[in-house]
Amino acid sequence: MTQEPLQLLYIADPMCSWCYGFGPELEQVLNALPEAELDIMTGGLRAYETEILSAEKRSTIMEHWRQVALVSGLPFSDQAMAQADFVYDTEPACRAVVTAKLVADHLSGRELLQVFRAIQHAFYAEGRDVTKAQVLTEVCVRSINQIGQGADYDQLSFAETLASPVAMATVQEEFRQCQQWGVRGFPALLMVHDEALHMLTSGYTQAEQILETIAQVRQS
Repeated sequence: MTQEPLQLLYIADPMCSWCYGFGPELEQVLNALPEAELDIMTGGLRAYETEILSAEKRSTIMEHWRQVALVSGLPFSDQAMAQADFVYDTEPACRAVVTAKLVADHLSGRELLQVFRAIQHAFYAEGRDVTKAQVLTEVCVRSINQIGQGADYDQLSFAETLASPVAMATVQEEFRQCQQWGVRGFPALLMVHDEALHMLTSGYTQAEQILETIAQVRQS
């Protein structure tokens, strides 16, 4: 009997530190399963936050970052978060991922993941403020054009789509869909099998364990 195509659904937030730390593990999973198709949805970890980040909350977040750095070995910069007026609103970064889908709808899930990672790298490794539309536009357009190998998407068009009611409504719909599925923690990796969604991991998990779970689900 022919085995059904392997479909994975990655639900995450570009400004979620454990999603950032999970990146190398997800890459190992995808490298081990070159036939797997990937879809990405944004979850909205701190979407629509309006309060300036307090020193207490900053300290708590920094402790999480230290844990992620310890586990993943990835670089962290607190330059953006150290700004006196920083508001940890993850909706713009999530909306930028959605905008990349809208503007460059030819991108595969794996290619869109590169855009997602570009936002993560800008925030966590470079300390850039990815709550700002100008930063998101620059980062995403550069990433899309690099993927396209000669594509020439312009920042103005991306910025217009990023600020559009369509992008705002689409990202809200993604947040609602994730909530309806009961996804509360990020990163979450799910698998479509027998017309149903199977949770492979909710939170940081090593690639080896995920691959074992995928094998078990496929055999069920």
